[in-house]
Amino acid sequence: MTETDKKFMQRAIELANEGVQANAGGPFGAVVVLDGKIVGEGYNKVTSTNDPTAHAEVTAIRNACQNLGTFQLDNCVIYTSCEPCPMCLGAIYWARPKMVFFGCDREDAAAIGFDDQFIYDELERDLGDRHIKIVRLMRKEALSAFDKWSNKNDKTSY
Repeated sequence: MTETDKKFMQRAIELANEGVQANAGGPFGAVVVLDGKIVGEGYNKVTSTNDPTAHAEVTAIRNACQNLGTFQLDNCVIYTSCEPCPMCLGAIYWARPKMVFFGCDREDAAAIGFDDQFIYDELERDLGDRHIKIVRLMRKEALSAFDKWSNKNDKTSY
């Protein structure tokens, strides 16, 4: 880890503290960096926006993508004040940065009431054994959109 990495992690931590001060949501902050410059940042805004997906990493990714005019963060690095939860990890993989640095880990988060272990456990269960009932419905009809996508000549793949 370089001094530059520490600088960007410090900004993620500052954002986490700003979010706490603003009473916006949980104590989490994140920045997205490209070529040594912050191109996106955010902190947790779950409770202030009534949006359960407004985690720090997701808000930072959205901000960076808007600023860069792209849906992928190739060659970017994400600095986040805490190990990403399963949802944020999924968003990170879809955004495709080249690297992620994190401060606190999932055990630190669990110690203050942000325990994601139940989600990791749910992912290991069969659909019929999950705590939230998940049922397949109208697969044949739903496949029509997939067929249209497969046959579309002017699509933007990702």
